[in-house]
Amino acid sequence: METKPLKQKRIAMIIAKEDFRDEELFIPRSIFLQQGAEVKIVSEKKGKAIGSYGGVIDIDMDFDEFDVSKFDAIVFVGGAGASKYIEDDTCHQIAKKAQDLNKIIAAICIAPVILAKSGILKGKKATVWSSHFDKKPPKILKQEGVQYQPENVVVDGNIVTANGPQSARKFAQSIVELLKEI
Repeated sequence: METKPLKQKRIAMIIAKEDFRDEELFIPRSIFLQQGAEVKIVSEKKGKAIGSYGGVIDIDMDFDEFDVSKFDAIVFVGGAGASKYIEDDTCHQIAKKAQDLNKIIAAICIAPVILAKSGILKGKKATVWSSHFDKKPPKILKQEGVQYQPENVVVDGNIVTANGPQSARKFAQSIVELLKEI
């Protein structure tokens, strides 16, 4: 019988209700589920969430219902919609509480900026999305005291960051490895 290494683990994936990046949600979610984890989708309000490429998923709980202490890992999904969470106090409080409780915290694409703005990345190594046309995200990380690393995936302690959809699989596998250790 096949063992599921994450059978007892709970993962919350925080997404924007509109314009989350499909691959950054669906690829990691699929990997987490294959490993036996329970995955819940969290957003500002319940209903259906729609990705940038038309992927649709039901939101399991809104921010008011969400309790960080009941999860082993908190994953912030990127995409254009995640930009509205950059200055969102609720998301900052979620990140800070996750850090206080020593949870695994992960963010992909633009979402590491949310973590940087919350203050939990200060002095840590992290990566973030950027392009030839938009170099602002790495600058924001540096302004917030983050040791920016121009890599696909960066793990610093219990924090995993990734730079975009091309890194979704490696991002998820890095989270799985950390979850196996707790």
